[in-house]
Amino acid sequence: MAGVKQLEDALDDIFVKKAPKLPENAKKVIVEWLPWINLALGVLTLWAAWTLWQWANVADKLIDYANTLSRVYGGGEVVSSRMGLGIWLSLIVLAIEAVLYLLAFPATRARKKSGWDLLFYAALVNVAYGAVVFFTAYGGFGNLLGSLIGSAIGLYFLFQIRGLYLRPN
Repeated sequence: MAGVKQLEDALDDIFVKKAPKLPENAKKVIVEWLPWINLALGVLTLWAAWTLWQWANVADKLIDYANTLSRVYGGGEVVSSRMGLGIWLSLIVLAIEAVLYLLAFPATRARKKSGWDLLFYAALVNVAYGAVVFFTAYGGFGNLLGSLIGSAIGLYFLFQIRGLYLRPN
């Protein structure tokens, strides 16, 4: 956890000390709505994981059908299964991110630092998701770039409100 603390301190330097400051009223509004935003993000991320799983299963069934037709007409396997390691890793990372958002709800509602920490971990997991998808047949550089940009924006707002969550649990 020392590495995470060092990363948090380095990002604090970037997103708080060097970045433009949000007005205090904006910070208070964000902190007020953040638990509900986390809840919505958690549900949407779970839905995304479910949708990815369903999509991969449909693709797998179509691939099985195409391979069966190919074998019936004397050919070989046309395409291999799409439920590979990349899909399973993507599903796991998405599920972890969703759980972090959902677990952050009560702590951010109580304005505890542990809630902020969970959101920080979720942002890091989002970067990991972008990296995982980058190496799959479904993703690419655009997915990684989108994940990095989205995480940077999220981290900016997260670090701007960090001072309002610094009281211990």
